[in-house]
Amino acid sequence: MMQKRKYVFTKNLDFAFLSVYNGYKFFIRFFREVFKGRMEFSEMVKQCYAIGNRSLLLISLTGFITGMVFTKQSRPSLAEFGATSWLPSLVSIAIIRALAALVTALISAGKVGSSIGAELGSMRVTEQIDAMEVSAVNPFKFLVVTRVLASTITIPILMCYCGIVALLGAFLNVTLNEGTSLITFIQTAFEQITFLDIGTSLVKGIFYGFTIGIVGCYQGYNASKGTEGVGKAANSAVVISMFLIFIEEVIIVQVSNYFRV
Repeated sequence: MMQKRKYVFTKNLDFAFLSVYNGYKFFIRFFREVFKGRMEFSEMVKQCYAIGNRSLLLISLTGFITGMVFTKQSRPSLAEFGATSWLPSLVSIAIIRALAALVTALISAGKVGSSIGAELGSMRVTEQIDAMEVSAVNPFKFLVVTRVLASTITIPILMCYCGIVALLGAFLNVTLNEGTSLITFIQTAFEQITFLDIGTSLVKGIFYGFTIGIVGCYQGYNASKGTEGVGKAANSAVVISMFLIFIEEVIIVQVSNYFRV
């Protein structure tokens, strides 16, 4: 019994190391393909539109609700100290430094990551990718590079949009309760915001977009076992992307705090 458990543990450990190694090779191959040959700009633009179109409505609703709910939940705590006038500043710091990037990334991981994983996975199991290789088309360049670059470009844009929508929700909540004007809200909200905060959020968006794209493409491009593999690829793309996003969030926050001090 002990030998069997040891064998299973060793087998799982070998599989984990093999997966990391294959992911590393996929990562390196992406950067090689980016700078080699002609870029498929039309396909990349098409993927940018598809990513934005898939996520825009859900990000709009989630961002707006996030801004309103966070403002509503923060008001009682500030009211205890008679500091409700600080509410716009508090909300803007939370949204710009953290919430906009995380909300956008998690929604995109669910919508975009799963879509890319399922799309490429179905192409792999139906041998469409193999057919592209036979027809002298570079499937990695056409399918993977374009989607990863599209997610890297589009998700920071969606993040900025989510931040604006969240601040709009916060403003409606503030103006309904305190009667604050739009100009006063904007002035108060951006008093404590620095270029470091904005730059850090953009860096987060770029890293999150790249992570979602590369993980979704890796899982779909290496899918197997028919329709079961397609579902597994889509699910793995979401789970692994979210896990890596939280790790990146911790690292980027620590680095930005080092420069902020």
